[in-house]
Amino acid sequence: LCAQATGQAPKSARTVVIAGVPDGLLHDDVMTDILVIHFQMSRNNGGDVEEVTYPTARKGVAYVTFEDQEVVERVLKKDEHRLQDKRLARYYPLTVTRYCENVFISVTSVINMSVFKDQFVLEDLIQELKRKSTALSFGPLQSNGHISVQGSFPAIELLRDFLLLKAKSLSEKDLGEDSKIHQGPKRRLQQNRLPTATSNPIRDADGEKHVVVLDTDIYLYMKHFFPRTFLANDGGVISGVTDGDITTVDIGRAGSGSGAGQGLRLKEKIENQSIELHNYLRKERIDFKELSRDEKRKYKQVCESLKSRYPHVLIIRYDTHMDVIGSSADIFGFTKEV
Repeated sequence: LCAQATGQAPKSARTVVIAGVPDGLLHDDVMTDILVIHFQMSRNNGGDVEEVTYPTARKGVAYVTFEDQEVVERVLKKDEHRLQDKRLARYYPLTVTRYCENVFISVTSVINMSVFKDQFVLEDLIQELKRKSTALSFGPLQSNGHISVQGSFPAIELLRDFLLLKAKSLSEKDLGEDSKIHQGPKRRLQQNRLPTATSNPIRDADGEKHVVVLDTDIYLYMKHFFPRTFLANDGGVISGVTDGDITTVDIGRAGSGSGAGQGLRLKEKIENQSIELHNYLRKERIDFKELSRDEKRKYKQVCESLKSRYPHVLIIRYDTHMDVIGSSADIFGFTKEV
């Protein structure tokens, strides 16, 4: 909103991805300072740097955000970037690519918090969620107990699992007390706090049936490049049901004959890999809306011809567009050649 008010381009449009940063040679703060100096120099086509994100989830990769979008275009046009500084024993070649949005930018979910109104002060519970889920954006609490939440897919899943655990604990407590009506004041949130890492998957009552909800783009990428992820213990293939941006994978009793925990282990495997890919993959869209039938055909032929050079890029074809999914560097190179 601040960027829009000042006429500034969004952060994603002012950010580049830097690969080849020498890892482990200097303290992270020192390396960040060297990157700032490099990308502010006019000889490197640079400009004012707003922020440098380093280190990141990928070794040797940094994100540099400029104050002006025009600097991004200049930096990308430079033939070669060499990271040089008196604190480095030699120069290091850098690969600079345009930043692409995550495969799944954000999810919006409406949560019914009214189930907790007899046990907690809802405002206090929501404040605790906000403190623990800083990656999520919460809307106002409605009179019916509903609240909208927006954020990344893994963050929404983490919030969902936490609330399911809390609801389950309250249900068990009610059963243990023979469903007595509580006369005391509403409790404030003190336990079952939102975990800082991925929570344990929720196990169904039978201890065997499990369901995983995935972003459809992530699911398609996993099915194409990691098909063994969806193989049950008995050799059967686990398929998903796709509904727009969401794909639901019903693991059911897959592999339960070889041990009660087989389904749970398979669920954890799928979830962990999906989160890893979510943090790594990027997506670019090639729009067909204004193209003729012949132009669409040419685009498809070009994409097919490039597949051998970009073996880890997934192309998903639709009538109105093509989605190209892969690493940031691969996506930039692929779409540039197209």
